[in-house]
Amino acid sequence: MNYFLATGNLRSPSGLNLMQQAGLSVVADKLNFFRYISHFRCVHRGAFFTEMRTTTVRKLRPEAWGFLCPVHTPDGTPCGLMNHLAAQCSIQNEPSDTSGMKDVLLRLGVIPLDSPLILSGKDYYSVVLDGCIMGYIHFERAELFTDTLRAFKTLQQEKVPRTLEICLVPKSDYASQFPGVYLFSNVARMIRPVINLSHDAVEMISTFEQVYLNICVTASEAHEGITTHEEINEQTMLSVIASLTPYSDFNQSPRNMYQCQMGKQTLGTPLHAYRFRADNKLYRLQTPQSAMVRPAVYDDYNMDEYPIGTNAVVAVISYTGYDMEDAMVINKSSFERGFGHGSVHKTESVFCISGNENNEIEGLDVDGLPYIGRLLHQGDIYYSYVNLQTGDTKVIYYKNEESAYIEQIKLLGDDDGKMELQKIAIVLRIPRNPIIGDKFSSRHGQKGICSMMWPVEDMPFTETGMTPDIIFNPHGFPSRMTIGMMIESMAGKSAASHGLCHDATPFTFSEEEPAIDHFGLMLTKAGYNYYGTERLYSGTDGRELEVDIFFGIVYYQRLRHMVSDKFQVRSTGPVDVLTHQPVKGRKKAGGVRFGEMERDALIAHGTPFLLHDRLFNCSDKSLAKMCVECKSLLSPVLEKPKNISGMLFNNQNKWTCSLCKKTEPVQVIAVPYVFQVLVAEMAAMGLKVVLDAKSDIC
Repeated sequence: MNYFLATGNLRSPSGLNLMQQAGLSVVADKLNFFRYISHFRCVHRGAFFTEMRTTTVRKLRPEAWGFLCPVHTPDGTPCGLMNHLAAQCSIQNEPSDTSGMKDVLLRLGVIPLDSPLILSGKDYYSVVLDGCIMGYIHFERAELFTDTLRAFKTLQQEKVPRTLEICLVPKSDYASQFPGVYLFSNVARMIRPVINLSHDAVEMISTFEQVYLNICVTASEAHEGITTHEEINEQTMLSVIASLTPYSDFNQSPRNMYQCQMGKQTLGTPLHAYRFRADNKLYRLQTPQSAMVRPAVYDDYNMDEYPIGTNAVVAVISYTGYDMEDAMVINKSSFERGFGHGSVHKTESVFCISGNENNEIEGLDVDGLPYIGRLLHQGDIYYSYVNLQTGDTKVIYYKNEESAYIEQIKLLGDDDGKMELQKIAIVLRIPRNPIIGDKFSSRHGQKGICSMMWPVEDMPFTETGMTPDIIFNPHGFPSRMTIGMMIESMAGKSAASHGLCHDATPFTFSEEEPAIDHFGLMLTKAGYNYYGTERLYSGTDGRELEVDIFFGIVYYQRLRHMVSDKFQVRSTGPVDVLTHQPVKGRKKAGGVRFGEMERDALIAHGTPFLLHDRLFNCSDKSLAKMCVECKSLLSPVLEKPKNISGMLFNNQNKWTCSLCKKTEPVQVIAVPYVFQVLVAEMAAMGLKVVLDAKSDIC
């Protein structure tokens, strides 16, 4: 079981008739609180379905309403296959007590199997409890029977289980499920609460019976005599993460999907027990804030304990040209005050035996370990240990290019606490303040890259002297239709003005009571423009801008995608042994592949010298010997040193063609090294490569 949970791989000779043997468990990593919750609410159809060409398996069925969230699913390959449970959906994980159900069914008119009555199959429905036929009931009495049984279940009478699934499949002239009364009480069923209108009480329903119930979303949609149930609220269909998106009913659907994904990639406060954790990597936001505009469930889930962002003053204006195509300008003064500052906590485990007892190594204590709070740079002494076999002290140097602080050092044994404390966990804290290229996002799927830290004296300012923290390009609104972000901007501005928090629960506003009227009037009372716009003045020359600028407060998140983790640059470095071309991979200090399409682009631009530099000079340029007369790369050989009286004479490294036995035709040419490999391999297959070259080549 430990192996199964650690790797997700199932070792079984029979395979247990499963469609996949790997990927059956995931690590519940605590990147942030959103991600941690999602791991326990995730439902995956399986890797087998990702290979199917049909989209049928990815569609959301009517019976999934309220059980699986229609918003919280990734875009791309796993779309519709990786789903998440709705916030109020739960899994039946304990068997219900159905010991008294047989008596209840008999009292309600179910005819037992051993009855002497002659039953006609057309007029009677089978009553099935967890796959066992309990008896029969006449089709005219079936609806009254299920209504009575549902009343017992809802009002908790006659010991009917609260999570019993009651489904009447009526006769139909069309192809349908087999008619009958089906009752389920077993485990591994999804259940959720709805309001039973007949008894004005909460009833737990499941997926099979939901299709045969008439459930309205709001009271205004109910039809008397037809509607049987009502949703608890309009947000019951959303998952935990999707319900935390403010005013999501005003946004385009894909933007809400993007926020569900980006919310799980946010730097935040993943936990509070940093001192007692040993995660490989933890991200932490240094200056988090509580959102001023948030849904009601934000407080229900106590999200203020795990904040994931900062309230930022955002001006929607095209300014400086550094805000094109999802780039955004950040106020340098805001950055200096701590906007978006974060850190990464990394844990390295090493086996260490005391290696500095005489304090001979500077910067280490008597145990050969660095001091807490010490700043490490690349090449600094990291720690030391003693080799017990040789008795030598070995010093390990810090190899990472990023400087780090020693946050904590722990002595570890085994899991049972019986082994000697020989393993050491060194926790490093790497500061990660925002730099150009780091990724940010609002809670509406509006992601952006920091393109410039603009000095505050050059930022546009309002009549009261306020400057924005973030400049957002107005071209990000029309095609994406994230109206919820506009409303959040107005709501945040009014919340800051009046000193309160606004409820941003979806479906709160309607066409009869629009959000702009509500917040516009609040802004007017605070002395601002009704539409949330303000007059701005240029930060460079002080002139008044001709157009009113949309100006408000939006809760912004800093994502874990940072330049420091992704940049790849190389001048020289390791090369492949066979081809002498640069290796690939960021960790190996490799190069970025210059492929065929990139080659075509340079050809189209008419830059042959740049192309030659990329594919030759910076790749596998080599100098090879070639016989101009024999037209061969393989024939030139280096003369062997002559042995005269027991002494070797090198003869000044002369190259001679092994075919024509001449020295003069052998010239040096520059060719890609991989071409030499190709010629050698073709010669091994008996194929001769003839090269035409000028005799005066050098």
